[in-house]
Amino acid sequence: MASMLVLLLVPLSVIFFCLSQVLQRAARQRKDVLQSLSLPPSTKSFAFFHPYCNAGGGGERVLWSAIAYIQRTHPSLLCVVYTGDASATKASIIDKVQSRFSIALSPATLHFVFLTRRVLVEDSTYPHFTLIGQSLGSVGLVLEALSLFVPDAYIDTMGYAFTLPVVRLLGIPAGAYVHYPTVSPPMISRIRARTPKLIYYHAFMLLYSLALRSARVLMVNSSWTKKHVDAVLAYPPRLGRWGLVRPRVVYPSCDTLEMARLPLEGRAHERIVLSIAQFRPEKDHAMQVRALHALLQEHPEYAKEGEAIQLVLIGGCRNPQDEGRVEDLRKLARELGVESHVQFVLNAPYPDVLAWLRRASVGLNTMLDEHFGINVVEFMAAGVIPIVHASGGPLEDIVVLFQGEITGYHATTPATFASSIHKAFTLSPMADLAIRQRARTWAVQRFSEAEFEASWEASGWWTLLV
Repeated sequence: MASMLVLLLVPLSVIFFCLSQVLQRAARQRKDVLQSLSLPPSTKSFAFFHPYCNAGGGGERVLWSAIAYIQRTHPSLLCVVYTGDASATKASIIDKVQSRFSIALSPATLHFVFLTRRVLVEDSTYPHFTLIGQSLGSVGLVLEALSLFVPDAYIDTMGYAFTLPVVRLLGIPAGAYVHYPTVSPPMISRIRARTPKLIYYHAFMLLYSLALRSARVLMVNSSWTKKHVDAVLAYPPRLGRWGLVRPRVVYPSCDTLEMARLPLEGRAHERIVLSIAQFRPEKDHAMQVRALHALLQEHPEYAKEGEAIQLVLIGGCRNPQDEGRVEDLRKLARELGVESHVQFVLNAPYPDVLAWLRRASVGLNTMLDEHFGINVVEFMAAGVIPIVHASGGPLEDIVVLFQGEITGYHATTPATFASSIHKAFTLSPMADLAIRQRARTWAVQRFSEAEFEASWEASGWWTLLV
């Protein structure tokens, strides 16, 4: 028995010794960072784990809005971003944030830790058991992060919950902003597979629940996400209240004020249907192309010269995989005979996005169980009539009744999306203006930058530094 205990203690002691050496080196590097920024040694740091911070999507807007708010209200605090965008520079990232989101960041209290092992969290690295592979990979990536800089507090803003217990184990207070639950009981209920697969998902959900319970502060981006995260935290029931933290809804920051300056009248004259979403599989851009085809089949008048409908797909391309998806969409448009009605706008700067929002009449979001949908809020604030998938945040939080009247339309199939587009284009001038006004008023009231900042502060993020 004694020999077995020694066999266990020796490797553990070696691990902790190596870890302590790594953390000591990271502490020295932290000192160098503070000196390079001309900040006093007593400066506290708040780190954000966001391996794809330069992607330019809705999750990134939350990240930069939070940092901009902290820089304005806590100017003595250093914000640190752990990112895998090693080919970028601090200056280029800040410039892109300004261009894409019109968010100004101060380089004086912002530091980037560039990670070299982001491949550990890429889905292509794990053709099998992808969920557990990425989750365990995130542990390796956060250890690289901490070996380069040890912060006073840590928050995961991208969905890598398995990093939380590792950070807490090292004595660093940790929190999380959850955009989308990695797995939840309702998701598992959809699985119609053999017992081994169900066992895998249940085991993963148990580990996910334990990881989330490591967070001292837990934020979620919508009531839909909160419902699912609550279900995860309650799994399994025998865990009871051990380590339980209550998630708080903090709706993402949306640039509603800038977009609310755009005109409402005359939108239906240009038959532009707009989509704003990164070219990722879950966004289901193919549904939009098929909806356009269904609309032209049912209503050929939308193909008439001078009155032709145009589907404009605006989105970020992060890598060759995204570019390949765009090519697949182009091919689909050709096969369906709607190529002349589809336009792709890739990696557009913020002014270009605003220009399209000024012209568009209808906005599409076709993702099943979209966790929130910043693009939908942008549509509404800009005066664009939203047509969204009848699920997730767009259904439960955003495109809802306002003063007893609709603010947009819901659909689930190419045919119902096509029907909703036709309905939006055939509204009377009075009804058309009324729905745009309602949608804008609701979006500005509920999802403004000021609302995000108030909710972020109320979440107690600052308690991680106490």
